[in-house]
Amino acid sequence: MLLIWNRPGFVEELSEADRNAIFGEVDDIMKRLTESGELVGGEALAHPSQTRTVRTGAAGVEITDGPFVESKEQFAGYLMVDCETPERAAEIAANWPDVRRGFGVLEVRAVMEQAGTEM
Repeated sequence: MLLIWNRPGFVEELSEADRNAIFGEVDDIMKRLTESGELVGGEALAHPSQTRTVRTGAAGVEITDGPFVESKEQFAGYLMVDCETPERAAEIAANWPDVRRGFGVLEVRAVMEQAGTEM
């Protein structure tokens, strides 16, 4: 799984040409991953302001608005890829425009199989 982290609002700060270029690059990557059979799925997430965090607090379970951490980057979406090696997944992540242009990071994580033996 490739977890996409970027700074909320960065897209709105870009020129229309830069936005079109980035989204075009994403479209190209998605097309290549689909053609290679490596793309399993993925979604962008809604703006962090629509997040609800649920955790145990002093008074029991607390539900708060917003993301669960204070950071410059927020979890923005994910891609599920089926690759031969972890290095291939990292290569895909390294080509993501948010990473190459310095707007965000992608975290490469293996998904635990049903048996859970990876832990």
